[in-house]
Amino acid sequence: MASTQQLRQRIKSVKGTKQITKAMELVAASKLRRAQDSAQKSREFAKLANELLTRIRQLTDVNKHILFVRRTIKKRLIIVVASDRGLAGGYNASLLKQFAAELKADKEAGVVNKVITVGKKATAFTAKVHDLEVLGAYHDFVDNPKAEDLRPILMTAISGFEAGTYDAVDIVYTDFISSVNQVPRTARLLPVAFEDIDLPTHLEDAVFEPKPQAVLEEVTERFVEVTLMQYMLESAASEHSSRMLAMKNATDNANDIVDDLTLALNTARQAAITQELAEITGGAEAIS
Repeated sequence: MASTQQLRQRIKSVKGTKQITKAMELVAASKLRRAQDSAQKSREFAKLANELLTRIRQLTDVNKHILFVRRTIKKRLIIVVASDRGLAGGYNASLLKQFAAELKADKEAGVVNKVITVGKKATAFTAKVHDLEVLGAYHDFVDNPKAEDLRPILMTAISGFEAGTYDAVDIVYTDFISSVNQVPRTARLLPVAFEDIDLPTHLEDAVFEPKPQAVLEEVTERFVEVTLMQYMLESAASEHSSRMLAMKNATDNANDIVDDLTLALNTARQAAITQELAEITGGAEAIS
């Protein structure tokens, strides 16, 4: 059994670690609230963009636009969104497992991959993958992505698709379902994919100026940008949620360890007292 001094040192060390994990839990909870609000607001904007494209599809042939053209996929660009830091539970592991599955499926199908990484964890992972071309690595803006941050990624994707450098652009991200449920997913950015949805009355009666085809030219790129931003915000909320839960579990475990060590300390102290009493009693009997 460890000495009482060793047990006290271990208790002090665990309590110090618990203070750190508790602070990280509170910080992650604060960031999660902001990220969750941003993701929910962005969902509404994405819905409006989807409604607009649905209406335009009713008025013109969207398949004539180059960003809607579907080709046989022989070359694919994958944007993978991970975190810059660890201590987020299984967030990065689950995402990179999904990414690895995509690479494996493409290899078996003879599809050539190129990658853009967002987050240091994704960059570190791709560095270990043999014969994988990385077009860009972007760090330190997953927590609070802005349109100007995403512009280089967006332009790389759009220009490459238009030039035929790749036949599809997909994004591997983590979908924020709830604070306890986040799911890694792969979604298509290009060619533009959206589902027809029920339109509000005011949009059905809307008049487009200039013609719908001209509106389509302006709206399509914006729609891809909004979609990319939405996936980034979902990933940010998922990361903060995973980190908050991981730090809460670490804090709870630290409490359990402190309780166990305190019990061991009390047991050791009691044993020492009992031993001293036995020695005193034995000495007194020997004298008498």
